[in-house]
Amino acid sequence: MTPDCRCNIAARAARELEDGQVTNLGAGIPMLVANYIPAGIDVVIQAENGITGVGPVSPPGTEDPDRRNAGNLFVTLLPGGCYFDTATSFAMIRGGRVAATMLGTLQVDGDGNIANYEMPGRKIGMGGAMDLVAGARTVYVLTEHCAKDGSAKLVARCTLPLTGAGECDVIITERALFRRRPEGGFALEEVACGHTLEEIAACTEMTYTVADEVKLDAY
Repeated sequence: MTPDCRCNIAARAARELEDGQVTNLGAGIPMLVANYIPAGIDVVIQAENGITGVGPVSPPGTEDPDRRNAGNLFVTLLPGGCYFDTATSFAMIRGGRVAATMLGTLQVDGDGNIANYEMPGRKIGMGGAMDLVAGARTVYVLTEHCAKDGSAKLVARCTLPLTGAGECDVIITERALFRRRPEGGFALEEVACGHTLEEIAACTEMTYTVADEVKLDAY
């Protein structure tokens, strides 16, 4: 995936944030979301290693070695931001204080199951993702639509070890946005610029419906 595609996912995800939210950003693409917070939206970004008030990623040459998020990425700290221990951080997460979390995945399926920490020959490590998907009120998956080998990441059923069962609410890829319905199942709500409904169907294994007012060239 090109950097532009990753940034496009992050920019679309940032539009989901609401004023006053406390939001956690996971490793990978989600970390870029802080760079695209819409003007006028006051969101508190939380990092599970013990920071609130995380700002955009540090520009090259301005990195502060004491300011890193849970993905070891150099970040800025906004006015009013603070540091604290991980016990306090996870008390926030497990206590339901985090409104939304955005994380990457290896697989996600139509039942909202998420598998993002282990695959054959590659063990990323669970980290705090298990707590985040269970504790956050809304769970966003930000991911490439397909794996590097071209296989689907939006699958009929997760075959890798689960991080959380039935926890995903929204999926945002470089090609499309899917939102889980209250009655169950995902609906395709938006198609990104340069992509089509037919293309999305061809590279998506999970079952989904197409929203009546699906938006084309949405982002």
